[in-house]
Amino acid sequence: MSSGVSGFGAGTPYGDPSWYIEGYHSKFYTQTHVDWRDRCRKYVEEHVMPNVSEWEVNKKVPADAYVKCYEAGLLPCVVGAQSGAYDLVPADAPKDLDYFHELVFIDELARCASGGVLWGLIEGLQIGLPPILNFGSEEMKKRVAPACLMGQKIICLNITEPTAGSDVAAMKTTAKRDGDHFIVNGQKKWITNGIFADYFTVSVRTGDPGMRGISMLLIERATMPGITTKRMDCQGVWPSGTTFVEFDNVRVPVSNLIGKENEGFKVIMKNFNHERWGFVVQANRFSRCLLEDSWNYAGKRSTFGKKLLEHPVIRWKLAEMARQVEATHAWLENMTLQLNNMPKDEAMTLLGGPIALMKAHSSKVFEYCAREARQIFGGNGYTRTGLGERVERLYRDVGAYAIPGGSEEILLDLSVRQATKAKL
Repeated sequence: MSSGVSGFGAGTPYGDPSWYIEGYHSKFYTQTHVDWRDRCRKYVEEHVMPNVSEWEVNKKVPADAYVKCYEAGLLPCVVGAQSGAYDLVPADAPKDLDYFHELVFIDELARCASGGVLWGLIEGLQIGLPPILNFGSEEMKKRVAPACLMGQKIICLNITEPTAGSDVAAMKTTAKRDGDHFIVNGQKKWITNGIFADYFTVSVRTGDPGMRGISMLLIERATMPGITTKRMDCQGVWPSGTTFVEFDNVRVPVSNLIGKENEGFKVIMKNFNHERWGFVVQANRFSRCLLEDSWNYAGKRSTFGKKLLEHPVIRWKLAEMARQVEATHAWLENMTLQLNNMPKDEAMTLLGGPIALMKAHSSKVFEYCAREARQIFGGNGYTRTGLGERVERLYRDVGAYAIPGGSEEILLDLSVRQATKAKL
């Protein structure tokens, strides 16, 4: 809003984005974003916050949680403001829906301080459904998307393999043509929501080696035998359902092709900007949670006759965390503004490098804040229950943001290569 807004949130210094502070000005947010923020906060406080610890222990988000998220009118927003998702289901969309609405919802949801809860609840949908919405046939969209958007079915994206992570073009899963079907064989690894999924959006090799021989298929568990899923035990994001997936002679109708044959790499690349942007929203709110918890803890805990907040070294730690979180959020808002205003094809080209760089930066900030928060909390930050539960959990979740969606090293290199290419 161009004029100052009334305060919102607990008021911990830097505990919320600056536009939450009374009197602060912003050109990015209007009354519809304020109203949407209220709806998001109410949902998270009522349906998510009280359940995080239980969902972490159970390593699963219950089925009714997806439906409640849809009933609140929130779930369809995570597949992109320009996706047309709200046109496919009866839901109360925010007025003048844009990417800032999606940012607000993900940011508010991430206040739960659990990467596993976010990934369990929205990540499969956020990265698995857009290929269908953007490249699938009208029949496929109408058949698959509504149930996913309404929280009745789960979908997951299957790109990464045991020997092909950030190097997507090296994937080996094959799809051999057999009349009006493809026969799919191969393995996918570290697949978010795979153990729960009804639908699998899968990259397969239908042609020659390299990026020009890749296609995307929709594979359906209920009607296509030969799919095996096994939960993987990972360091963090426990409720996300990280999965090892095997396809053994799975017969997939040619009509389940997403986009054109041997043009799947374009589908994957178009998906990356939105996926990585979403990771930044999550990672930076997690960094903010660590800062907020540390600030509050430092105001209560005493050592050597002083509150932690009275020790210069602790104030330095908090300042270092705050400057990085605030800077990342400003960068994020700038990129969100570009997503709102650039044509899709232009954004895919021009924003690929900057969003990649921003994603790598955000996970580095997250890692920094996780370490500093643990040091401030001391033994409590090393304990999975009690005062430092959120800090301990987020410390374990860092790797899930530094590696998936393109590792920091790959993305940093990509950003420089794309910037150099653009200059030439």
